[in-house]
Amino acid sequence: MKRRNFIKTTGLAGIALSVPNINLASTILGTNKKLTILHTNDQHSRIEPFPESYAKNPNQGGFARRAMLINKIRKEESNVLLLDSGDIFQGTPYFNFFGGELELKLMSKMEYEASTIGNHEFDNGLEGLKKQLPKAKFDFLCSNYDFSNTLLEGLTKDHKIIVKDGIKIGLFGLGVELKGLVEKRNYLETKYLDPIEIAQDKANMLKKEKKCDIVICLSHIGYKYPHDPQKVCDIKLCNQTSNIDLILGGHTHTFFKEPERYINKEGKEVILNQVGWAGLLLGRIDFLFTPENNIKEIAYQTLPINNQILV
Repeated sequence: MKRRNFIKTTGLAGIALSVPNINLASTILGTNKKLTILHTNDQHSRIEPFPESYAKNPNQGGFARRAMLINKIRKEESNVLLLDSGDIFQGTPYFNFFGGELELKLMSKMEYEASTIGNHEFDNGLEGLKKQLPKAKFDFLCSNYDFSNTLLEGLTKDHKIIVKDGIKIGLFGLGVELKGLVEKRNYLETKYLDPIEIAQDKANMLKKEKKCDIVICLSHIGYKYPHDPQKVCDIKLCNQTSNIDLILGGHTHTFFKEPERYINKEGKEVILNQVGWAGLLLGRIDFLFTPENNIKEIAYQTLPINNQILV
């Protein structure tokens, strides 16, 4: 078996399916070490499903449905990691009225373990974000925003390490450049640091110093910018760094048909995925590890959040 070959489950993309092939691979390899990563991005305060009259995504999405699906997967899998890639806030009256409190409380009930900070998290300024952060029972990872001498100093982390079934998982987060995108008064003295340099530094630290078996970047810098080729994006992040195994993207609201594979600067593979916006989809990537904790096989599913999920 080739390292890091995707196992397509079968059937049509976007339909929730079992992953029998990765379970078969587990038997052949003599290991049951599997890490199931669930992820979202750009939820934009879409607490409820879109109405049935909505032309594009009728009766799709919704936090309660997603919670039901996540709970079902947790009952089926032992090692589940739930992550988000930013822009939790802004987009419905729920944010206008509650300032992000409801979103963070609901995500905490779903047991998210980490998110990065998107540009819309600054919509109520640093004070508004600081007010809501205590509602989150998960960590905000922000490696390339320097909050020194601001209200947010010490309230975010630049990395996190989680261990599940002996698998050491290193996480860090990247945010988009705020200048020209967010009003200066909303981020004040926050310093934006080069995401490529910071990513390389954090990945080296997590992989080499901390000996993580898998390194994951939660990115809110965007998939690609065809009309602005100089702009930093996730594809450049893949190509110009090393020691990152998986990038979970956001910001550009891109619906991937399947995770994409790129070659990093050391000639090794890095996986990139993004699941659109508004909580319409839940991304799932299963990593199978050898007994020595080396990544051996990968399977993916893109799970729709719709009225087939009974609440």
